[in-house]
Amino acid sequence: MQSMLIKKVAIPQVLKLFKLLHRTRQEVFKHDTRALEAARQKINEEFKNNQDETSEEKIKELLKIASDVEVILRTSVIQAVHTDSDRIVSDYALEDL
Repeated sequence: MQSMLIKKVAIPQVLKLFKLLHRTRQEVFKHDTRALEAARQKINEEFKNNQDETSEEKIKELLKIASDVEVILRTSVIQAVHTDSDRIVSDYALEDL
C-alpha cells in the first residue's frame, strides 16, 4: 500500500524531470546527432532501469541525481565545431554568424 502511495506522489516529479532532461539534451546537443542519440538512450535506460523502485529514499536520491545531471548538462557542457586545422569555435558562436 505504501509503495503505491510513493509511486503516486513521485510519478509527476519523475515525468517532469524526464521531460526536462530530454529538453536540455535537445538544446545542449542540437547540432550533434551522435550525442543527441547517445544522451537519449542513456536517459531512457536510466529511467527504465529504475522504474520499479519503491524505496522512498532511493527515489529521492535518484531524483536528486537526475536533477544534478540536468544542471551539469545545462551549465557545463560546451559544444564546439572544428572549423579548420588551427581553430575550434563554440557552437554558440556559429549561431551568431
